Amino acid sequence: MSPRVARLAGMGALGAAAGLVVLYVLFAFSTRPGVYAGMDGTSRFLTWLAVGGVVLALVAVHVVIGRQLLAIGRGERREP
Repeated sequence: MSPRVARLAGMGALGAAAGLVVLYVLFAFSTRPGVYAGMDGTSRFLTWLAVGGVVLALVAVHVVIGRQLLAIGRGERREP
């Protein structure tokens, strides 16, 4: 993979991680308690926890892969 493509892919992975965080914040904001809330506090907390765990895992993977791709883009070689 050329360094230019690796750098672009790395920045894309980090951008996707930021986008996932924004989506989670929007999700949490839209399910907050309100007048027309359909979930009680326990269900809401468990939903936030479950979705947050999945989003956290996806963000971690995107950050790790993005950092590796950016290192390749800078010309650093790492042995697996």
